[in-house]
Amino acid sequence: KNDIELIICEYFRNILEMEWAIEVALEYGLPVAATMCMGPGGDESGMAVGECAVRMARAGATLVGVNCLFDPNVCLDVLKSMKVALDAFELSPYLMAQPLGYRVPDGGSFGWVEIPEFPFAVEPRQITRFEARKWAREAFNLGVRYIGGCCGFEPYHIRAMAEELADVRGCLPEASDKSDHDLAIHKELESKLCRYANKGDMSFWMNQKPCTGRPLSTPFCCQPAPATVNKAILN
Repeated sequence: KNDIELIICEYFRNILEMEWAIEVALEYGLPVAATMCMGPGGDESGMAVGECAVRMARAGATLVGVNCLFDPNVCLDVLKSMKVALDAFELSPYLMAQPLGYRVPDGGSFGWVEIPEFPFAVEPRQITRFEARKWAREAFNLGVRYIGGCCGFEPYHIRAMAEELADVRGCLPEASDKSDHDLAIHKELESKLCRYANKGDMSFWMNQKPCTGRPLSTPFCCQPAPATVNKAILN
């Protein structure tokens, strides 16, 4: 009765349960988006991510992809594997992704739920708005057309993503008049104040490796029980 346009089945960790959900959702005669929370290792039963993508598409989902648990870089790896499998079987659903807003290459099979800082001390791992921009562009270039964010994404992250893809969207988000999206304000400050050196340069921000500010910040090698470290840590 509320005239919705899309039914989303998300945060599933088992492909069989996802297929059941898609089957029920399709009974309403609306497009169905299906996103699973899984890393490169596949679903909780060990089913490969490519196989999961193919099964979601064959079950009738218009959009397939991933959401939550894993950070943007890990999700990109998963999406690449999904796309290869979908192309191999000549399936062409839209790709969708809403990754975690915290960097967790050491998250194991359950992502951020397995790190020591979960859930009350994850803030030092939060991605920057420029990492969100980079994620949005890389996802778009991969072919993802429903691009968002899950836990850890703040409004400024979503705005930054929309600003990054303004060339595709045809416009800037409404709030960009307050975000210094083109760094014009900081370029002017840079010309007047030495402490603003490089602050008006987009490449400075896009390639920055932020510090936590904690002299004894815990390195991965000191985690009490590291499960794995995904290659996305190098991104």
